[in-house]
Amino acid sequence: MTIEITNESGVEVDETVLLRLTENNFAELHVSPDADLAILLVDEGAMEALHVQWMDEPGPTDVLSFPMDELRPGTEESPTPPGLLGDIVLCPQVAETQAQAAKHTTMDELILLTTHGLLHLLGFDHAEPEEEREMFGLQKELIGAFHSSERHRRA
Repeated sequence: MTIEITNESGVEVDETVLLRLTENNFAELHVSPDADLAILLVDEGAMEALHVQWMDEPGPTDVLSFPMDELRPGTEESPTPPGLLGDIVLCPQVAETQAQAAKHTTMDELILLTTHGLLHLLGFDHAEPEEEREMFGLQKELIGAFHSSERHRRA
């Protein structure tokens, strides 16, 4: 598994937490250990440019996902095959604003956004109510499993 994290945002972020989160999510979703993922943290200007270019929407957003090999979650018996999962682009400045509104930490928001972005890479969407319930339910389960693993790691 290659998980490459690049921080070009100018904001200090604990990349080891994002790495452990992603490894945990890969395990929970039975994604091949040979899948590749890139996580890029950018500032508001760079995120706005991507948002306009790819979504034709103004202003910076919190997370964008760019799937590559259209991989899907696997099962214990049949994990996701090796491949290039894609890229997740995060904007810590937008995450910080959202975290304040949600009354949790910026890292908690980045955990949520990274998990959300990964689910998009694996084919999940939230355009329809049924899809939203499925995706957000799984997102909540994954974040809960990660926090549980973090508590056990520190114990």
